[in-house]
Amino acid sequence: MLKGTPTPIDARLDALERHLKEENPTLLETVKSYRELDRAARSIGMINDNESLATRVPWWPLVAVLGTFSAGKSTFINQYLGTKLQTSGNQAVDDKFTVICHAADGQTRVLPGLALDADPRFPFYQVSKDIEEVASGEGARVDAYLQLKTCGSQRLRGKILIDSPGFDADAQRTSTLRITDHIISLSDLVLVMFDARHPEPGAMQDTLKHLVQNTIDRPDSNKFLFILNQIDNTAREDNPEEVFAAWQRGLAQAGLTAGRFYRIYDKDAAVPIDDERLRIRFEEKRDADMAEIYDRMQQIEVERAYRVVGLLEKLANSIEAHLIGDIRACKERLKRNILWGDGVAGVLLLIAFLVVTNLAGYWDGLTFDTPWLQGLASDPFMSSLVALALLGGAGYGHFLVRKFFVKRLLKQLDEAATDERGEWLVNAMRVNTARWRSVLFTNPAGWGARTKRRVADVLRDADRFVQELNDRYTSPSGQNHPATEAPAATAPPPPPAVQTEAPSGASKATG
Repeated sequence: MLKGTPTPIDARLDALERHLKEENPTLLETVKSYRELDRAARSIGMINDNESLATRVPWWPLVAVLGTFSAGKSTFINQYLGTKLQTSGNQAVDDKFTVICHAADGQTRVLPGLALDADPRFPFYQVSKDIEEVASGEGARVDAYLQLKTCGSQRLRGKILIDSPGFDADAQRTSTLRITDHIISLSDLVLVMFDARHPEPGAMQDTLKHLVQNTIDRPDSNKFLFILNQIDNTAREDNPEEVFAAWQRGLAQAGLTAGRFYRIYDKDAAVPIDDERLRIRFEEKRDADMAEIYDRMQQIEVERAYRVVGLLEKLANSIEAHLIGDIRACKERLKRNILWGDGVAGVLLLIAFLVVTNLAGYWDGLTFDTPWLQGLASDPFMSSLVALALLGGAGYGHFLVRKFFVKRLLKQLDEAATDERGEWLVNAMRVNTARWRSVLFTNPAGWGARTKRRVADVLRDADRFVQELNDRYTSPSGQNHPATEAPAATAPPPPPAVQTEAPSGASKATG
């Protein structure tokens, strides 16, 4: 790439800054801090030039709707949007993840997965690579996994909804679960829906495993709302409490003993309830739960701002408080192993030298006036040659010892890397163990005064950003402040159009 040519990650951050310039000036400033943190991370080898820590956080508020087939996900989304955007039914009607965003012109469109995979402004940029990792050849079929829909609903302004396929067995299971995990990590709010007609644990085994067991210990577990949908089907037997209790027992068996649980149904498609008192009781409970769910969906725009700043601070602290210490510990361990190995290699080299010279008869009657020893000492060329040979042998032995221990350390770190922190340590140690770097110094490569200053500046900026957000959203004194009047939420950038007459003859997404 030519000098001065923006990299793909630079283009992605530039597009993000253009969007945030109008939508949220405070978050616009955080992008600059993320760029500074990227420079520090690259200095120590934590990430490469084509990566950015800013991609670890979704900049658009995301609400994911997950669950089993026929759990009423699409119906819930249609009701929330106030328009019939998603096809609903009792059987599987869509086997793709549908990303739904606002259209500035109010038009409803259905665009292929390529529109998401090829546009750096969306959180699914290059998701095809993740699919390819778990299913060879499937990365090229991103359209079989994702689609983008737009509509003019005002409730979509400033946020993105994601409707997921169900969790019943299918040929794309591994790839589907990889995308699901990706969505869960990016989402601000995850609505996990179950069908009240089939609430027993056996029918939702996969959902319990992937959407309950794997979320219990997450630090952001409060973003999960568990919803028993279509509860109206229990009205005729008047046993909603029994069904609800059975459902909660199923969740408890998966380890979930706390959290927010809701009971809802679609009023327009509800089973007729003849008993007036029963109908009122069902509707009141439904309306209260729906209002709370909608309120949480609205609040993610505020929560998103704090989350973006919080992750910035967490990443900066992680570098200074954890990663640098881990690198030092690894280098100290490596240094001890190499010095120990050099010692063993030196002893073995000395023993080999004594054995060879003894077999050659050089040690018989050896004194300081031995002719061959005097001749060697009096010949500068031969003395230098022998010295160089010994140094070369020692150097080559050190190289072999170092190579062995470096390779072993990197392998151990790679096998132990179960999260991003582990991957970053592996990346940093590859830089710190380059052949031209000495192992005698344990200070991490690139961790100099400039890098330390950058991390410290980012930490100060994070505190300032939180204060600015507090000024915008809180007022302990009860006085109005200009900063508390947050600007109206704007829509995400218009979805990329699909250009069907590309020069190459293949369709592509354009920004």
